[in-house]
Amino acid sequence: MIIILLGPPGAGKGTIANEISRRISIPVIATGNILRNAIDKNTDLGKIAKSFVVSGKLVPDEFVIRIVEDRITESDCEKGFIFDGFPRTTNQARELDMVFKRLDRNIDQVFYLDTSYETIISRLSARRVCTKCGAIYNLKYDPPEKADLCNKCGGKLIQRVDDQEETIKKRIDVYNEETSPLISYYEKMNILTKINADQDLEDIFKILWNRLIEIGVIKNSKLW
Repeated sequence: MIIILLGPPGAGKGTIANEISRRISIPVIATGNILRNAIDKNTDLGKIAKSFVVSGKLVPDEFVIRIVEDRITESDCEKGFIFDGFPRTTNQARELDMVFKRLDRNIDQVFYLDTSYETIISRLSARRVCTKCGAIYNLKYDPPEKADLCNKCGGKLIQRVDDQEETIKKRIDVYNEETSPLISYYEKMNILTKINADQDLEDIFKILWNRLIEIGVIKNSKLW
């Protein structure tokens, strides 16, 4: 099973992706994480990616796609995986299609989490990130057990600059310019489902899960 989750910052992609992963035991793939892992492991592609990162430049699509392809051919991706916020542009989507063609694999469904500006601000302003392991929490929906401390490693939780309102506005502008064209791209392929993501995350997940049952990639209809 291959699922892509699209949506603006704060749409709930990470939370939804992790819940799918927990239920059907397939990994979540977020490009930020795999780029960091490649850099940390000092792989050949990681070295190239690091050269762009340290100079303050975006890693070109060519190298992002190669790192993604390396990741999805690992053994834990045999049963499938979930892309969290990737691809980000139509160019990346086209390159990804070529990768899937080489690997003889297909995208089962793309979910677009359609979210209002007000909801985005509310969710992201409550987000906290662990300074040690990078785990993400939301003070409203998924708070840590102890205030300001990570459940996994005990690291300090902080609010990223990216999650402050002024920066959020800029991120939404970038999203609308670069990523929103993906909606029509996947609509034309008849694999896109739009979900109103202003709802509670539990309700969003139920809609998504029922759609996966509808298209036949999930057999178990029991949610809870």
